[in-house]
Amino acid sequence: MARIPVYLFTGFLEGGKTHIIQESMEDKRFNSGEKTLIIQCEEGIEELDPARFFGKNVYLESINDPGQINKAYLTEIGKKHKIDRVIIEYNGMWELPNLYVNLPEGWSIYQEMMFADANTFLSYNANMRQLMVDKLNNCEMIVLTRTPANVDKDAIHKVIRATSRRAAITYDYPDGHVEYDDIEDPLPFDLNAPVVEIADSDYALFYRDLSEEMEKYDDKVVKFKGIVARDAQLGEKQLLAGRFVMTCCEADISFHPLVCVFEEATKLENQSWATFTGTIRIEKHKLYRGPGPVVYIKSTDFAVAAVPEVATFY
Repeated sequence: MARIPVYLFTGFLEGGKTHIIQESMEDKRFNSGEKTLIIQCEEGIEELDPARFFGKNVYLESINDPGQINKAYLTEIGKKHKIDRVIIEYNGMWELPNLYVNLPEGWSIYQEMMFADANTFLSYNANMRQLMVDKLNNCEMIVLTRTPANVDKDAIHKVIRATSRRAAITYDYPDGHVEYDDIEDPLPFDLNAPVVEIADSDYALFYRDLSEEMEKYDDKVVKFKGIVARDAQLGEKQLLAGRFVMTCCEADISFHPLVCVFEEATKLENQSWATFTGTIRIEKHKLYRGPGPVVYIKSTDFAVAAVPEVATFY
């Protein structure tokens, strides 16, 4: 089956999604005549003008009910137009996992970009943090439109980096010029130290960075505090140790552990706190779908609970 690339445009109402789609479809470098299905999931002040599109193989469909985001309906409208690619202008109030799991067979997200008005970005984050995190989680680039001269780049940078260290950040100014975020993001711990010590306040950042760039942690000796989670299938020489992490709100708190391997049977009790020191190896393990971090423990020490017990990115 031929792969259908999906260009996903996310963000909140009046963030600039429609405008960039219009510009893209008028540009022969992007639109050279491919059969393109544009799915709009919300209506803003600006409307698409197909009369200005280059080429004639462009089809518009509107989805106004999140219940229509299902494999059957998306497959139906895809087949109706015999498409080469899809552009989705997603509703900012709808959560993205529902779209991810309902993409038809053969459809795959080729590029995901978020657009937001720089003037309202911080207020949206303060009032709708969960929806903001939902849009930031997987986007490759976030474009801040209508950027004022006095924009607080540090505050915006902090909000975005609390969720994603990978997304490129771009500021689009009313006069047409564009600036790229060049604020450095040094890790709060020294990866070149003989023992990489993870402070209680840095566990969430450590875990995310480890998950995103595992190879740079291979063969590193780390020291971190965590909660013990015993699992019968691991036996007496292995356990899980980690922290509960909150990404945006209490509803999304989840346990983020590492597999720990001991030379001998360990008597650490389930749900107890301990400080672990060991060497990370990136390798296959039955608890991971593929290669993952396995910590070969050198020593453990009793520890009191971290304060706060739930790790965050702030």
